[in-house]
Amino acid sequence: MRQWFLLLSRRQRVWLFGTAAAVIIIIASGLFLNPPGGPEEEYVFNIEMSLSDVASKLEVTGKALARELNLPLDVSKKAPLRELGVKEETLQHAVHHLLSHRDTTLKYYLYVVLVLWGLVFLARLGRPDSCGVDQKGQWYPRLPYVIPLAVSVVVAGFILGKSPNPMEGAVKVFKSMVGLYPDPIAKVIALLFFIVLAVVGNKLICGWACPFGALQELIYSIPLLKRIKQRKVPFALTNTIRAALFAVMLLFLFGVVGGQKGMVIYHFVNPFNLFNWDFETISILLTVILALLVSFVLYRPFCQLICPFGFLSWIAERFSIFRIRIDRDKCTECGACIKACPLEAAEGRVYSRKLPADCFSCARCLNVCPVDAIQYKSVFKKGIAEEMREASS
Repeated sequence: MRQWFLLLSRRQRVWLFGTAAAVIIIIASGLFLNPPGGPEEEYVFNIEMSLSDVASKLEVTGKALARELNLPLDVSKKAPLRELGVKEETLQHAVHHLLSHRDTTLKYYLYVVLVLWGLVFLARLGRPDSCGVDQKGQWYPRLPYVIPLAVSVVVAGFILGKSPNPMEGAVKVFKSMVGLYPDPIAKVIALLFFIVLAVVGNKLICGWACPFGALQELIYSIPLLKRIKQRKVPFALTNTIRAALFAVMLLFLFGVVGGQKGMVIYHFVNPFNLFNWDFETISILLTVILALLVSFVLYRPFCQLICPFGFLSWIAERFSIFRIRIDRDKCTECGACIKACPLEAAEGRVYSRKLPADCFSCARCLNVCPVDAIQYKSVFKKGIAEEMREASS
């Protein structure tokens, strides 16, 4: 790490300190505009109140509260909850769950900071200007990647809580369509925020900023069971499972299956509850335990197999501005990057497959190519081979 820093050129050090200044400004702005621990208005909820009374104070719709209380979505919103058969304990549990989904605005600023650092490191700093191909072992050290992952887990996860997160950003848009949130536009904007961060740098929000994704990454990076880790589950299988779950979610949510709108199957497998220490169902606890255990041998299992935003951001990868780019004139298809990649992402890009596996911008492939055919750069930036062809034409 120290040697890598010493190899940075003067221009790269300006980039480094400029990024650090931008990070400080963004975080300071977030703290100024949204100070943590500010006074919150407290309400006392009881079953003498109506659905409308409770829902308005929780900033959700009556349908959302009805779903939490296991009532029909079209139940009377004006009748006292006692008359609807709701028990005090059930109401308090529903209130606690809905409050846990309130967004911490400061977290959005932190997501921007983590993605910004990942983008600058991958596209500008990871590869020192004064470090030639013969010194590529110094390129992209792991510590500048591990530190933001740890920050994501500790700060964006356990300190700031589970919301907002990319998975909820994907689901809440569709929940608002069936009336479970009062402001659909706000949920669309939240999803667009995460999509933009996925497009600016290829899936950087998932690879560098998502708390549960970061936790899986850190566990997978532990140097154990290396031989087993070399085996990869076919992307065709994992993506089919992930896409099928997404389709099933929509069918249940819109009442096509089950006969009643509003059921969200992801609620039963939401691992972000870990960051609130809130395991309201045994299925959530099992999801967290299994995902973290499997992460020792399989790269980001929850992201590959379940996460709805993982599926949407895989689609968004087609439009990513900064991404892994391969110089076809240099590439010998030796397989070094394919072996280094924890998924089938490098393989798909080397062989120009139309729908390659997710690339989480983990940088593992960027310093293993023996002919320096791989770089992380903008799709608008021409490669050396392209520039030479244009110059000769």
